[in-house]
Amino acid sequence: MAGPASGGRLVAVHVGRFALAGVVALTILGLATSIASRRVGEREAVSDARTTTLVKAQGLVEPAVTDDLLRGTAPAVARVDGIVRDHVLDRSLVRVKIWTEGGTIIYSDEPRLIGSTYQLADDEVAAIRSGQIAADVSDLSKPENRYERSQRKLLEVYLPIRTPSGQPVLFEAYYRYALVQQNGRRLWNSFAPIALGSLVMLQLVQVPLAWSLARRLAQRLREREGLLQRALDASEVERRQIASDLHDGVVQDLAGVAYSLAAVARSPGNGDGAGAIEKSAETVRASIRALRSLVVDIYPPDFGEEPLRVALADLLERAGESGVGTDLEVTGLPDRLPDQASRLIYRVAQEGVRNALRHAGATTIQVRAEATSGRASVEVADDGRGIDEAETAQAAAGGHLGLRALRGLVTDAGGTLEVRRRGPDGGTTLRVEVPI
Repeated sequence: MAGPASGGRLVAVHVGRFALAGVVALTILGLATSIASRRVGEREAVSDARTTTLVKAQGLVEPAVTDDLLRGTAPAVARVDGIVRDHVLDRSLVRVKIWTEGGTIIYSDEPRLIGSTYQLADDEVAAIRSGQIAADVSDLSKPENRYERSQRKLLEVYLPIRTPSGQPVLFEAYYRYALVQQNGRRLWNSFAPIALGSLVMLQLVQVPLAWSLARRLAQRLREREGLLQRALDASEVERRQIASDLHDGVVQDLAGVAYSLAAVARSPGNGDGAGAIEKSAETVRASIRALRSLVVDIYPPDFGEEPLRVALADLLERAGESGVGTDLEVTGLPDRLPDQASRLIYRVAQEGVRNALRHAGATTIQVRAEATSGRASVEVADDGRGIDEAETAQAAAGGHLGLRALRGLVTDAGGTLEVRRRGPDGGTTLRVEVPI
């Protein structure tokens, strides 16, 4: 059984895993929150840029855009330029262009672009015709954007405005994208302390609770192991007591009756009754042999004195006395195993051999015992009529509780017990595996 030291280590391991999982989850959630908040911030910044562009284009620039601007007259260009430089351009908005639907730039705060003609993109043409406002990252590789390439990355917002005669033109504003990203970081910086702080506090509260629950669980596990050990001890004490009572009581009494009947059968004057008396004496002697065999079967081996492999060999030797072929193979099984493991393995093997003899009609019984990787196992295989898990459960429901009771003990000890049919022609394999 696990001692207090090993139980404490087990608690520490599990709580450590819980804390590590919490840290990993916190990191993943923090990264996800960071990405999400920055994206939200960028969307908010783009929305602000669209709103700012709409206000400046329609409220400031559109009243100054005249039909003379379409013809490129100097006074018209100068009027729009004054408004743009005084009221439109700022630290974030670094370039303004006004286009005709044909792709001619009729105004820009970069005078070298005025009068140049380029191919408008489909979405820009669609914006002029639909009257909608749109925003996108500017493609600085285009020739009309050659003077903005030093800015590295710009957000382009465009919408249509109209001259007094109703002629639509495209107003285009270019914003520094770094300021858009900065807005996302600002949102993250304001949101992160609350979100991550709450998660950290939750983790700090959960770890002590997990430690307390793990300690309670380890304590219950030790108590359960103790109950299992006491159950096994009590079972073996009772089996020894029953075996002793049978040997010293009923067997001795029957032996006396057998001797008396034999003496009566041999005495003169019994006539024809001597045969019947002798037959009764033989029946009593057969009962004595059966009882002595039962005493041997139920008396548990002392694993403090003999190894498990010796006990298994004795078990098969007694089975062989009934005319059944037996075979034992032991691999890597140490001479000394924990008592609990030895008792469980032996009890299951004994139940398997008993079932093969009494119920399966087996002619051969094979036992394989081995120990690897901190676990010991025993497999009992016979060539009888065959039984599987479903039939075992049905037998348990009918009152045959041998394997069902053993399965509970094996499970409580952290092991496994399996019953399966060997093949279509019959045969049963019973396998138990327990930690050592």
